Amino acid sequence: MRIVLTRESGRNESMVEWLPSDAEIEEVPLTATRFYDESAVATVIRSSTSFGSFRALVVTSARSARYAKLATRALASSGEVLSVGAATTRALDERGVEVRAQSAGAATDLVGQVLRGPVLVLGAETMRDELTTALRERGLFVQVVVCYETMALTPDERGIQSLRDADVVMIGAPSAWSVAAPFVRSDAWVVVPGATTAATVRVDHHYVVEGWGPSLRQRLAAL
Repeated sequence: MRIVLTRESGRNESMVEWLPSDAEIEEVPLTATRFYDESAVATVIRSSTSFGSFRALVVTSARSARYAKLATRALASSGEVLSVGAATTRALDERGVEVRAQSAGAATDLVGQVLRGPVLVLGAETMRDELTTALRERGLFVQVVVCYETMALTPDERGIQSLRDADVVMIGAPSAWSVAAPFVRSDAWVVVPGATTAATVRVDHHYVVEGWGPSLRQRLAAL
């Protein structure tokens, strides 16, 4: 089984432990992350008119977790932290941030969990807006703070050939799929972390496995 990992360099170590031990694994980074300066993000949060009174903090990705500690300072004493996906929850746990509720897949799974506003949302420059739209339709004030941006990387000829030869391609974000899609075989399996990326891939690819974690080894072995 040939598996291609497309997350940026340095972010694949834990994933390798989830893959079949006899797999042929190659890294072809398709994205790079530009994190915003923490002090600049803190300034944006502190300047909010709702600073100190936010009732909910929604962290939409594991990459946003590095800003969560400073964002919790904007919460009211009864404020709660919610996360999108298991990977985000793990990243928050590692930073000592307690999560009250986690979405199983898409961010919109949290709509019914956010009971009170105002709501502070941390995420990427290009994060989807379904959650914020749904919360605002309920009359809640929502402030979005952008923490980073994900940039697509064009693979070299060797990387392109690796994608063409792969039986399994790990895709961590919609931006990665936009680069990989022209090169991935129609019968290859694409493995994604959650519902948001899965929805993007399924637009033009049939074989999708949703969910990253320790159980992935058994799931891939059964394909």
